[in-house]
Amino acid sequence: MYYKKLKKSIHLPERIDIFLIVAILIFIITPLIFSISIKTEEAPHQMYLYLSIKSEELFGKEITQMLLQEFEEKNPGIKILLTDGTQEPDIFVFDEGDFSALVTADALVELNFFTNYDSGTQQMAIPLVSYMDLLFYNIDILIAAGYDSPPKTRDQFLLYTRGVLRGNFGVLPAAISLSRDDRRSLSRDIFSWMWASGSSFWLEGDKPSLNTRALTNDLNFFAALFREGLLAPGVFEKTGEQRVEEFARSRISMMVASSSIIPYLKEKMREGSFGITTIPDSGTGGQYSIGLSAIYTGINSKSEYPEDAWNFLVFLTEKSSFLCHELKAVPGVVSDIIPGNYVIDDPLYSKAWEIFESSHITDDFSGKYNADAYKLVFLEELQNFFENSNTVQQTIASIQRRWDDVQGYGN
Repeated sequence: MYYKKLKKSIHLPERIDIFLIVAILIFIITPLIFSISIKTEEAPHQMYLYLSIKSEELFGKEITQMLLQEFEEKNPGIKILLTDGTQEPDIFVFDEGDFSALVTADALVELNFFTNYDSGTQQMAIPLVSYMDLLFYNIDILIAAGYDSPPKTRDQFLLYTRGVLRGNFGVLPAAISLSRDDRRSLSRDIFSWMWASGSSFWLEGDKPSLNTRALTNDLNFFAALFREGLLAPGVFEKTGEQRVEEFARSRISMMVASSSIIPYLKEKMREGSFGITTIPDSGTGGQYSIGLSAIYTGINSKSEYPEDAWNFLVFLTEKSSFLCHELKAVPGVVSDIIPGNYVIDDPLYSKAWEIFESSHITDDFSGKYNADAYKLVFLEELQNFFENSNTVQQTIASIQRRWDDVQGYGN
């Protein structure tokens, strides 16, 4: 009996100690668990949005990552991730070549809904950075051929290219790049010449039409370049990017290209070895016009979070001036009355800005429904004209007939 009492007296304090320890732990842990649960409930919901990978191609990887980091710091509840090609992006960043294809596929959200501004037209994307096409010429080659200034008219352009060809300098007089892999090829290498003389395809609302007299002159000009051997080989195989490489190596004397390539040529070519000017016109007295190409941003119509995506578009719009400066874009932000310092301080950019200020901006195929179909028709008929000796009249009639079919006006 005594032994049993003694056994109880020996073990009782140990049980009390364990009880006290457990009680203290519960006392300490319970507020901590409660605090963590409250913080979890108060933490903002993390939203994940996907951005098209092409942003790295157009802006560069470093600039893209900097933009994402700055946006997330200002908007901690939204994280922007680049797609790896398998996810559907919520936000598109794209260039001129993809714009019309996205519109035709109904892949873009109409942005007027977010702006509450009715301009009478649908705004499907926001241009962040704008460029224009110019005539680039190799100064040394033209001087060697006997020309101390660039051509201003088409007649002069033909004269210059013939002079370079006769001079046998081991270079190609001019170049046109109409590869189907280059979605800007027609606008840059063909339509820009037409606009320089004041022509336009969009005189009847949404239905493109051809000015027969003007297009006859245009086609005869291109035919002379092609059939006299004044163009570099591979007209329908080469891309604009490949032509830029050839020009940078002083293999081509003159070509039309985007103002976006100025920084690249300044890096690759000797200072003062190339110049820029207006695209030679037809001499008919029409107003000099240009078409603008751009880098755009828009919202995917399949996105589940369009309002959050819109916040990122607003942020990118606020960064437009920064992007123009980093990419050395001319004209850059079209609404800016005063250009950036990079335009003012550099003679080439200043020259490009002067051309822009004195030019009329024409209505291009940019963002038009079925634009790719219209351009494919024109390209196919132009190739038939060059290579199969179709007449000018046959070519014009065929283009217009097929355009009407695309629009739905044909039989």
